[in-house]
Amino acid sequence: MVTTKNRVSTKNKSTEETKEEVEFKDWTETEEVILKRRSIRKYKEKQVPEYLVKRILEAGRFAPSQGNCQPWKFVVVRDKEILDDMEKFVIDKCKTFYSLLNYRRGGIKGKLSWVFAKLMIRIMKNDLHPIPFGAVEIMSQERFRLFHGAPTVIFILMDERGIGKPQVDVGICGENMVLAAHSFGLGTCWVGFVEVLRLASKWKKLLGVEYPYHIIEGITVGYPFGDPDGMIPRDTHETLWIENGKSEIIF
Repeated sequence: MVTTKNRVSTKNKSTEETKEEVEFKDWTETEEVILKRRSIRKYKEKQVPEYLVKRILEAGRFAPSQGNCQPWKFVVVRDKEILDDMEKFVIDKCKTFYSLLNYRRGGIKGKLSWVFAKLMIRIMKNDLHPIPFGAVEIMSQERFRLFHGAPTVIFILMDERGIGKPQVDVGICGENMVLAAHSFGLGTCWVGFVEVLRLASKWKKLLGVEYPYHIIEGITVGYPFGDPDGMIPRDTHETLWIENGKSEIIF
């Protein structure tokens, strides 16, 4: 059981506020879903019931978005052969991309790759962060499955005409879905590498991708192996707290 010491510091709070916080010391069901959810990368072959997938989609549909423009479309793929072919396509592209950026091999090719890598990092600084680039390497070595064996994948298509920041709206929508899935006892994992499928008209046609929509994210859904859920320690972040003309850093 988690007590108030795990929550925001009660420093400078009134006695009445502290008492209310003590009475509210247990995590709510919603908080537990958020805190115990984990990204799942190993699934059972058992397919997810259709009605649960539809409820997950409905949770996404009810996500807030700027102007309620809902800049998304969903595509559900539950065909193992198609998912396997998608994985092979992405792996092949990762092999090509990694060979162009692998400057550690030395020689003239290594030097050319170094120049190319420096250029691409400026263009794709988020995609070529060490974490996703490391995934490109192990995927090119076929040591990493794109969909982790999940029987269902939900593709999210984003409307480029979305108001304000449609990427944020899509993220909120996807988070609604993964939390709903977790509450059903299912596992999920965000798959950003599905963007590679944009490179082939075959996949865009299959997924019904037409302007102004494009593939932006995928979410794997399935029954996880074992019991991977549970709260794990995470680094705290400092927060600037401004109230009553004063400011302080809390964690």
